[in-house]
Amino acid sequence: MRKLVLSAVAATAAFVPAASAWSSAPRATAIPLPAGVAPEGVVTGRGNTFYAGSLAGGQIVRGDVRKGTVGAFVTAPATPVTVGLSFDRRNDVLFAAAGPTGRAAAYDATTGATIASWTLTTGPSFINDVIATRTAAYFTNSVVPELYKVPIGKGGALGAPQTLKLSGPAAAFVAGFNLNGIEATEDGRTLIVVNSTLGKLFAVDAATGASTEIALRGEGATATAGDGLWLDDDTLYVVRNQRNQVAVFHLDEHLRSATLVDTITSPLFEVPTTIARSGDRLILVNAQFGLPQPNPFEAVVLRYEGPDDDED
Repeated sequence: MRKLVLSAVAATAAFVPAASAWSSAPRATAIPLPAGVAPEGVVTGRGNTFYAGSLAGGQIVRGDVRKGTVGAFVTAPATPVTVGLSFDRRNDVLFAAAGPTGRAAAYDATTGATIASWTLTTGPSFINDVIATRTAAYFTNSVVPELYKVPIGKGGALGAPQTLKLSGPAAAFVAGFNLNGIEATEDGRTLIVVNSTLGKLFAVDAATGASTEIALRGEGATATAGDGLWLDDDTLYVVRNQRNQVAVFHLDEHLRSATLVDTITSPLFEVPTTIARSGDRLILVNAQFGLPQPNPFEAVVLRYEGPDDDED
């Protein structure tokens, strides 16, 4: 759900101290993923459906959040790697980022058939994540300060990729992984991105690439190791992979600041990377990056109403 609507990227406001956040460890269950799937991206579809992509081979699996079942879906992917995913509900399309290949793909979310694939760039790249709006799908590149836009036209027609050069603070890249997760306001005019290394959030004008920093408020507020994002009204969930937690921020209506209101943890987290929501359930995938002997890969489902509600 993406209800936050902005007409333009707002200026960054001064930092104002806020109350400390608390930590939640909601009830959680694990869903084993099929053998050979090394997950990084996850997204929810219609009903209780979720999809997870694989860094190994690029396949995509489909499961049911409530039943805890999962099986093969895209078995002949258009790219050898699948990283971030986004579901275009209006057109029943699943968009997939393809990491170091510089590529991306689109699949029929019902049949798994390939609709299109593109080369977004032939330069240095790690095409990390994607978000679909009413008019376009936007992809991040973690090593070059630019985004890529695939227009979505009438009837879901997909256009040729375009490069959107970043300007402002979001363009200040450093050594290592930079822009990672991406979200969008409901009107699609403003994108929200996280820089994993700097631990910062930015608002980006989807038309021009101009950006402003979103000031992080609250004790210990940071987005270091930030990976997948999920925007639910004015609440932004930031997966902090190597920290094994999800930072929950309340966004002000102009995207000038984000206040840390909760930190979600779970003993089932094993370097979670991305997040999606289905009703009162959050779903994440454990990528297990850096673990010497990875356990079987899993998705983790949490019962979580929100930072202002009681946990069950």
